[in-house]
Amino acid sequence: MLEIRIEAKAFPTQGGRKRRAIFRDFALDVPEGQVCVLAGPSGVGKSTLLSIVSGIDRGFGGTISGRALPVGMMFQTPRLLPWLTALRNIELAIPGREHEAPRWLAAVGLEDHGEDHPQRLSGGMARRVALARALAVEPALLLLDEPFASLDETTAEAMRLLLGGIFAKRRPTTLLVTHDLAHASALADRVVVLEGSPAGITRDVAIARSHGSAPPRAGQGGSVG
Repeated sequence: MLEIRIEAKAFPTQGGRKRRAIFRDFALDVPEGQVCVLAGPSGVGKSTLLSIVSGIDRGFGGTISGRALPVGMMFQTPRLLPWLTALRNIELAIPGREHEAPRWLAAVGLEDHGEDHPQRLSGGMARRVALARALAVEPALLLLDEPFASLDETTAEAMRLLLGGIFAKRRPTTLLVTHDLAHASALADRVVVLEGSPAGITRDVAIARSHGSAPPRAGQGGSVG
């Protein structure tokens, strides 16, 4: 069970004299193997929450318990190393298993672009490399920040099918940030909606997902719309 307890998280405002509260007395439990979609308006704190859970952001009061390793994370921006090829960016994430990198690049439909550097890739292609890198570590905890942004509908659907297969086979505990609630039911066991400042959970909805057998779900029943 991933247990998120954030007593306080704030950012300085412009000029640095005041601090804007992002989270205060925030709690979220995610059962092992659950796919939890995080939704809500831009700026509410969804990306910050992923950074805290990943361990990258330690500037908060509270605790993160039950964080399973290894952790795979896809950021809202691809964050590829510009001096490395697409293939090398993936290889760097899986030391000792570099031979598996071409398979993951092929899984996102970029097998012909392994020798391209990030500046030669479109925004959507760079995001697919970033997704391949996150998946290649074969994570027990998977954190995805807008994985379908900048993708055309055909490619986005292919990526949803790829993720659906991984969720069904490997069952990583997953937090997935998206604005695309129309497709959330295809991947999610649960949708948690964040709103307000500081952010709180305004809706917590269990969903019967369509890929494979679903792991235990939490939250209250209801519709997302």
